[in-house]
Amino acid sequence: MLNIVWPIFIIISFCFAIFSGNLESLNSSIFESTNDAINLSIDLLGTICLWNGIMQVANNTKVIETMSKFLKPIIRFLFPELKSNSNIQKEISMNMVANILGLGNAATPLGLKAMKSMQKENKNKEKLTDSMMMFIVINTASIQIIPTTVIAIRNSLGSENPTGIVFPVWIATILAAITRSNCYKNCYKNY
Repeated sequence: MLNIVWPIFIIISFCFAIFSGNLESLNSSIFESTNDAINLSIDLLGTICLWNGIMQVANNTKVIETMSKFLKPIIRFLFPELKSNSNIQKEISMNMVANILGLGNAATPLGLKAMKSMQKENKNKEKLTDSMMMFIVINTASIQIIPTTVIAIRNSLGSENPTGIVFPVWIATILAAITRSNCYKNCYKNY
């Protein structure tokens, strides 16, 4: 669908620029936007590399085990089907830690790995298990203590207080988690 929508928007924009006499403004805005996108990507790349490296170091040390032990009661409560599989619990906890630290880019591959492991254990490959659905709910809520990516974006755009977003992010992600969990319990569980 987006393959159709975006070309239509681009064609309409060019036609509007030609008929309104703003073709030069359109050309300059294209190059400015490209420059801004590259600068933002470079700014974010450093932050992402730093936190991905920290997660890799944490994975190779006892830090992840410590965090996994801390999250174990929560994971056991949320994923009762996985009580006997400590490998999947570890993958889920690594994903949760990455999300808590606001590292969506690091959390994505960890989440995919956890889902792949859960799918291997799934007896009915055509249907999601309760654990897989709960994992999706938790990931989409993405509870964050340190919204690293958002702080990096705000910093790169010259915000006077880039960390001013932290408290509102806590509220928004907690409310999202509660809402999605209730929706999961009431809507999808019976599906």
